Amino acid sequence: MSYGYSRGAGAYQQVHAQGGVETADPHGLVTLLMDGALERIRFARGCMVTGNVAGKGEAISKVIEIVGGLQSGLNPEIETPLVGQLADLYDYMSRRLLQANLHDDTEALDEVSRLLNQLRASWVAIPVEARQVAGAGA
Repeated sequence: MSYGYSRGAGAYQQVHAQGGVETADPHGLVTLLMDGALERIRFARGCMVTGNVAGKGEAISKVIEIVGGLQSGLNPEIETPLVGQLADLYDYMSRRLLQANLHDDTEALDEVSRLLNQLRASWVAIPVEARQVAGAGA
């Protein structure tokens, strides 16, 4: 397991104390990380709406950490444009999350949530037979 996965696992453990991170395979870990990020985005949005500045900042910081863990888990040695595209997408998400935090921008949070939900849906649709190869690239 690469450093990115272990860093991401630590980020998710901080976000969600229960949940099988220790026993997850790389494919399952990525799914858990995405779930944790989506959970924190929902929480951050609620904090924005209610004016809970500290809660919003903490939640968005954790999402940025999780997205960074997902990004660092990418394997650049796999020669496919997808790795670079995902790296760029994770970078974009991080910038949008910063925007959301600085400007109480719920639209930016919603955009990142939509992007993560689309990635998650694609990720969990990977057939079991292909997961070993997919896990190495993601």
